[in-house]
Amino acid sequence: MPNLPDRINTVAELDEVLSRPSEELVSAMKRLNGDVMILGAGGKIGPTMARTANRAIQAAGTKKKVYAVDVIDLPALAKEGIATLKCDMMDLKAIDSLPKVESIIYMVGRKFGSTGSEELTWAINVIVPYHVARTFTKSRIVAFSTGCVYPVVHVFTGGSTEEDAPDAIGEYAQSCLGRERMFDYFSVHHGERVVQLRLDYAVEMRYGVLWDVATKVYNGQPIDVTTGFFNCMWQGDVCNQVLRSLELAASPATILNVTGPEILAVRDLARRFGKLFGKEPVFTGQENGKGYIESAMKANALFGNPSVPVGKVVEWVAHWIKSGGENLGKPTHFETQNGKY
Repeated sequence: MPNLPDRINTVAELDEVLSRPSEELVSAMKRLNGDVMILGAGGKIGPTMARTANRAIQAAGTKKKVYAVDVIDLPALAKEGIATLKCDMMDLKAIDSLPKVESIIYMVGRKFGSTGSEELTWAINVIVPYHVARTFTKSRIVAFSTGCVYPVVHVFTGGSTEEDAPDAIGEYAQSCLGRERMFDYFSVHHGERVVQLRLDYAVEMRYGVLWDVATKVYNGQPIDVTTGFFNCMWQGDVCNQVLRSLELAASPATILNVTGPEILAVRDLARRFGKLFGKEPVFTGQENGKGYIESAMKANALFGNPSVPVGKVVEWVAHWIKSGGENLGKPTHFETQNGKY
């Protein structure tokens, strides 16, 4: 991505950089037929996804419409010319009233607070996908999943691949596998075109693993390095790859890991933030070599390297935190290995 800024100072600047469509995405939007609908557009990534799709369509010079759907109002997206719809997706009749578009990005899910209210997590992560898959059998669907459907693996494995069998730990991850199985059922038995997109850690300045580690360094809090390794990718690159993945939708479903090409060490990252902040990181625990680590070789071969390298994002995050930039208050809990969130 050309013309990356040295610093990002405001949310408006952040949204602009996050939602830049690549030339390859613009070309894909020229090839794809029909409108695009983002289900779950009010979450952490949803607004960026809607903006990126809209900008790509505008750059492509096509007349497609982008729909952003959530259980809450989305006034900011509406002001930008994106068609926003409010929908209780636990209600099958409400789902059936949505436009029957050609392309869907499915982003509805629940993670944080799963422990203690498991029934709600299962309902959102399994019933809603069933409603959507049942209703949109003629659409192509990229369904957000998670690397947590894989088992915790050792860093020496290089990460889980799309050929590895799921082995979900804990009820959150099990419910995410249940979400995949709902789409799998309609893909296998009704010809629905699906991509099961297993994401490991989108990052930007207001949340994400980089933010989690950086704030602990900045505030002098101990960093537990037991889970010492992870993958991540700039959220703008995630959205570009997800939207380009619409062309991979197939029956049976395509499985695709999406994350950065490198495995990052928490200890090394903390030391880098320490230099940028002028502070010495405080560590606790000892690396056991394990974590939720994915191999993104398949996506990397399809889409190439991310346009924004992790080192650049680290610099942006450090500046954002030093400047008192806002945060979303949603820690990743990347330290977790027992599946409890």
